[in-house]
Formats: sequence, C-alpha cells, structure tokens
Amino acid sequence: MEAEVDVAAPAAAEAAVPDLPAAPAEGGHAGRRLWDDLGREVGKAVVGVDEPLRLVLVALLADGHILLEDVPGTGKTLLARAVARALDLRTARIQGTPDLLPSDVTGSSIFEGGRLRFVAGPVFTNILLVDEINRATPRTQSALLEAMQEHQVSVEGTTHVLAEPFVVLATQNPVEFEGTFSLPQAQLDRFLLRVRIGYPAEEAERRIARRYRSEAEPLDAIRPIADSAAILALRDEVRAVTVSDEVEAYAVAIVRATRAHPDLQLGGSPRSSVALYRAAQAAALLDGRSFALPDDVRDIAPAVLTHRLVVDLDRSLRGATAESAMAAILASVPAPPLAPPGDFPAGTTAAATASDAPAAGDPDLRAGLG
Repeated sequence: MEAEVDVAAPAAAEAAVPDLPAAPAEGGHAGRRLWDDLGREVGKAVVGVDEPLRLVLVALLADGHILLEDVPGTGKTLLARAVARALDLRTARIQGTPDLLPSDVTGSSIFEGGRLRFVAGPVFTNILLVDEINRATPRTQSALLEAMQEHQVSVEGTTHVLAEPFVVLATQNPVEFEGTFSLPQAQLDRFLLRVRIGYPAEEAERRIARRYRSEAEPLDAIRPIADSAAILALRDEVRAVTVSDEVEAYAVAIVRATRAHPDLQLGGSPRSSVALYRAAQAAALLDGRSFALPDDVRDIAPAVLTHRLVVDLDRSLRGATAESAMAAILASVPAPPLAPPGDFPAGTTAAATASDAPAAGDPDLRAGLG
C-alpha cells in the first residue's frame, strides 16, 4: 500500500499575492492577469506546456477535474505540482498500485484513548494528484467518486466535507496495460477535461536538460501569484460570463451530434453539455472577456468530449478513433454568426445573466461537473 502525502511548500512570507477582484466588471481582467502570471511562474519549472496549462486552469476555474493522459516522463506530475505551488494550494499525492485500499485515499478511524479518532486521508486537500489512477483497483477508484461528485467523503457512517477548491488531477499511461484497470465510463464522465502534454519540441527539450544543470529543483523558483480565495472568487466570475442563446445552442448541438455519429457507440451525456458550457465560460474569462464566443466552445470541445466517447468496435477495426469522430463533428456542426460585443441587446451584461448560470451549489451543476 503506497499513499504519499506531498504537501506543497508554504508561500514565502515576502511573496506578495496579487489582489484578484471579484467584481463582475473586472472579472475578465482578473482572469487574464491570472493566466499571464501563472504561465510566467509555471514556465520557470515546466517548459512548453502552454496549452495543457491553460486547460488545467480552465478546469480549476470551472470546478472540474482533470485527466492527464500521456506516456511517462512528459512532465505530468511536475505540471500538477507547479500549478499547486503557483496558486498556493495544498496538494497531496497518491500513487496508484493494485494493493492500494480505499482507506488509503479517504482515511480511517483508529482506536485511541478509549475512543475512535478519524485520521484524514490524502483526499483532504485542494489538489489531489492521483498518479497512474488506472493501476488502482476498481474498488479503490470508486473511493474517489463521492469526493469528485459531491466534494465530500463518507467514512463509517460520517460525512466529511472537503476543502474548497478541490480538484482531482489524475494521470494515466495510455500505452501500458499490464497490471492496469481501465476507468469505467461513469468515472471518465466525471473528469471535466482530458489533457495530453505530448513530447516537447527540440529546443524546448534542450531547455529542459539545461534547466536541471543550473538548479537541482526547478520548483523552488516558483512563487505564489494567487491563493484559494482568489480562485473561488474567479469561479463566481466564470458563472457570470454571458453565454448567448446562439452559443448555448451551438454547444448543445455539438454534444447531440456525438450521439448520432456512425463511428460512435456512445456519445456525450447531458453532463457533457454542462461541462462544455462551463469550460467555454472559463476559457472566455481567461481571455479577458465577459462573454463566450463560438470559438471558445469549438476550441475546448475536444478536451471536454473526446474521453467520454466510445468508438464502435467494428469501426475501430477500420481505423476510426474518438479524435477523428470529434474532428468530423466539429467540421459538420455550423457555428453561429456572432455580432460584435457592442451589438448585444441593451442591458445584456455578465452581471445581468449571472442568475441564468448554474449556481455553485446547484444539484444539476454538481451532477454535471462533479
């Protein structure tokens, strides 16, 4: 049984955390500033991960979980630790192994002084890094479901609420299957995004090698640029981002098209529509906008939907993949024309439409993005 708690180093006393205002009028600027600052700090330790880093931040602001899927050695764990350190969030690490037990994740009670005392497991953190999640048994994988869905853990009849923000960042190796247990679709559907890092370009790889020559631990150079309160405030701004009827219909049309594509046995669920909606809002905020564009939906759709799709077996033998089906769907579903922001109807603002966006505690939202 291997359960390792890797608590991120506390912020240095002299490190200044920038003020990230929560007012709707300034939310877009704060989102863009956070993205710029995070890219600068994480870039001190991780090279050439702009797009994966952006997707991780989108998931964090959209209150979703991330599945990092790539071959070993591409920097998945380093990226997760760098993000946690730059955002001054507590992080814990679990190494997936076949003998890992559910109690190694959630915690358990011990008999002490004539009574039972609950000892919290590594799940009680802000960013839970689950390395090689597909090496854990289905029983242990299922221990994460309640935490991912409800942001709470039930142990021995008692419910314990998790800290906010809470994000599961799980990694898995897509090319090695010996001693692994594939994640069921019900669990895959609870990851907001699937992120792939890929191999770096030649110049980036040289910078990686050179970096370890100059300093033993690149993470030591990262300084916190935000905190949990700032992240929670920006989550409120994400919910206030305007999504017009046309953009909303476009997002839903993409999801519905996955259910009718001939190469796919299983398409996106209604939870996928909620996930795509919220991810597009977060992407708009990181661009400094208070409204979502069709481009936000189209660009984020592959990361939101591809891992939720199941390819028909006969079609897969002929070369069909979830990625190719997703590309065909995006090419076939027409994007709506969008008037410039100044042409929105008078009075239509992010603040005015905030009541139409799912609330943080909305059961439908939690069901869609747990």
